[in-house]
Amino acid sequence: MRVVLQRVQKAWVSVEGQEIGRIEKGFLLFLGISDRDEEKIADRMIDKICKLRIFEDENGKTNLSLADVEGQVLVISQFTLYADCHKGNRPSFIGAGAPDKANALYEYLVEGFGKRIPVVRHGSFGADMKVSLINDGPFTLVLDSDELFGAGR
Repeated sequence: MRVVLQRVQKAWVSVEGQEIGRIEKGFLLFLGISDRDEEKIADRMIDKICKLRIFEDENGKTNLSLADVEGQVLVISQFTLYADCHKGNRPSFIGAGAPDKANALYEYLVEGFGKRIPVVRHGSFGADMKVSLINDGPFTLVLDSDELFGAGR
C-alpha cells in the first residue's frame, strides 16, 4: 500500500463537474493498493496515519496528531502510485491491485478512518477525478507499507 499524504488547509474532489467530497484542515491521502495488500496492512496504515504528529503545537513544533487538531481526511484512490517507469517511456501499472480487490480494500480503509476520525470524505474509485487543495506547509509524506512494516508485513 502506498500513500501520498498532504497536510492541507482544505481539499475537495469533483467528478464530472460535481463536488463529491470536501474537507477543511487535515490530510489529503492519495492511496495506491497492490495485490499483496490486505486488511491487516490497511489497519496498520490507518493507525500510523492517525498517530502521525505533523501539526504544529503552540510552540510551532510538529507535535500534534490529526485527532489533536480535530482534523479531517479526504481519501482518493490512485493506482498510478504503483507505476513502474524503469523501462521505456510508458509506465507499467502491473503492480497495482486488481480493481475489485483494490476497491474493496479502499472502501475498508475509508470505513476504518471513519471509526477514528469524525469527518472522512472520499473520491469515486476508478473515476476521472479533479482534486484541488490548499497545501499547508507544504507538508507532504510518502508512506509505503513495505518500507514501514517490512516486505513480510
